[in-house]
Amino acid sequence: MKHYINITVFVIAILAIACNEPKETKEPKLPVSNTAINTPANMTYEIVKTYPHATTSYTEGLEWSNDTLIESTGNYKESKLIFMDSNMKIIQNPIKLDDAYFGEGTTLFKDKIYQLTYKEHKVFVYDATSLKKIQEFYWPYEGWGMTHNDTAIIINTGGSSLYYVDPSTFNKIKTVDVYDNNGYVANVNELEYVNGKLFANVYMTDNILQIDPATGEVKAVANLTNILAAVGIKEDPKLKDSGNVLNGIAYHKQRGTFFITGKYWPVIIELKFNYVK
Repeated sequence: MKHYINITVFVIAILAIACNEPKETKEPKLPVSNTAINTPANMTYEIVKTYPHATTSYTEGLEWSNDTLIESTGNYKESKLIFMDSNMKIIQNPIKLDDAYFGEGTTLFKDKIYQLTYKEHKVFVYDATSLKKIQEFYWPYEGWGMTHNDTAIIINTGGSSLYYVDPSTFNKIKTVDVYDNNGYVANVNELEYVNGKLFANVYMTDNILQIDPATGEVKAVANLTNILAAVGIKEDPKLKDSGNVLNGIAYHKQRGTFFITGKYWPVIIELKFNYVK
């Protein structure tokens, strides 16, 4: 099914996003086209395996490095980089951030681990072998999700925009805005770049998006509502706090599977997505 863009709705959406994100020198614009924007496809999934996850971890980012899973966690006084083996057992001492920093997304790019902070405008860079902090960058906006393609690091700030930045300077290269048949998609969060496609959590939802990284168009959506019940978790963490939502997505290249979790969730779930080719 196809839908045409309602211009009034888009104007309202743009104003709403502008109120929640730092001001840019130009407003984002949807691609000009006379063709309809397709409704995103339904991205189904198959549960492969379930692993334990620390309920003390407020997950902000996940990334596989061979058979080591890197997890970035948030909240002030609790933020860490955690390193786990393929059975989700911690294999070395976590890197704890100073109490003044709220950790966010992370990615591994060319032997360096990058970690965003939420509102502190800092990006920490660690040597992937020694795990020593080797550099810091300034980031002018909030930090949310992070991933990379072959040449750039990709960041979002909780709105609809994806920022492509130079890994060596952290200068912006370009901005791509995420949209579907209903308009701009806000609250884009944790990111993962896989085989030329971009996958993203949407904060405060049970959805994972498949996005065209060149255009920002949402090609498919996976709805993971009730996935915890499907793996035998009887008490949803959201019952304790509505913010304990799905967040964290990592792709294991050798297995061809995705690993997802949430904030303070008791499990990490390995999945296979039937995503759009």
